Amino acid sequence: MKVYIDGQFYDKKDARISVFDHGLLYGDGVFEGIRIYNGKAFKLAEHIERLYQSAKAILLEIPLGKEEMEKTILNAVATNNKNSGYIRLIVTRGEGSLGIDPATCKKATVIIIVGDIQLYPEQCYENGISIVIAASRRIPSDCIDTRVKSLNYLNNIMAKMEAKQAGCLEAVMLNKEGFVTECTADNIFVVRNGALLTPASFHGALHGITMQLVKDIAATIGIRTNETTLTSYDLYNAEECYMTGTGAEIMPVVKINGRVIGDGKPGPITKELIIRFRELVMSQ
Repeated sequence: MKVYIDGQFYDKKDARISVFDHGLLYGDGVFEGIRIYNGKAFKLAEHIERLYQSAKAILLEIPLGKEEMEKTILNAVATNNKNSGYIRLIVTRGEGSLGIDPATCKKATVIIIVGDIQLYPEQCYENGISIVIAASRRIPSDCIDTRVKSLNYLNNIMAKMEAKQAGCLEAVMLNKEGFVTECTADNIFVVRNGALLTPASFHGALHGITMQLVKDIAATIGIRTNETTLTSYDLYNAEECYMTGTGAEIMPVVKINGRVIGDGKPGPITKELIIRFRELVMSQ
């Protein structure tokens, strides 16, 4: 594995950043997770655009322009000779003082890691998974806009730990008003009356790249999507439920907090979307 850090590639064992980097000290930075299919970075332009929007929102100046960033990422994929895998693109505030003042950080640090992707077992896609609703609430959007994909994921990590303690692979998070936001690493959809419903961004959901792609696929087969307000009641009474994300792709959910969703199996709309998603990915 060759890791890119600020213009150079390093072997995994030699890839290091300063202990004074504010990404390490304070979670001050942004990131993107990008899939590699058939040797190509999937939806790269969309991921780069979201990265720069996140950086702009927190006044973080990325030292590479968008075109240069794209070329650098593609070079990292080629250098690692990855046909299938995962890219972790990270931009930290950079090295600074022990105080939180970002002005002490003279230049942002750019890191590109190209490695393997940790996938769900195939039987999860065939049979669906069980999830729980976490007690840990999503950080309110009036504190930090959740559209910023920042390095500070402790909120999500605590919910993930709850899922593991409950014997589940994933947990869905509510905001302080009790509305559904997203899972710890994925967006969530329910099917009701033949339509797809997913939480609106203002409730605390990240606008996912895979989420948008699935909405586009659904539109091509005449299925409408609404970004709306959902509660746990809507999850429990869904006809179908699934999660979307870079790693998960489209993952059926068949049980939430012990309540069986639909007939307890991945539903027809979910299965159709999975098929069409995989066809699209392979074609591109």
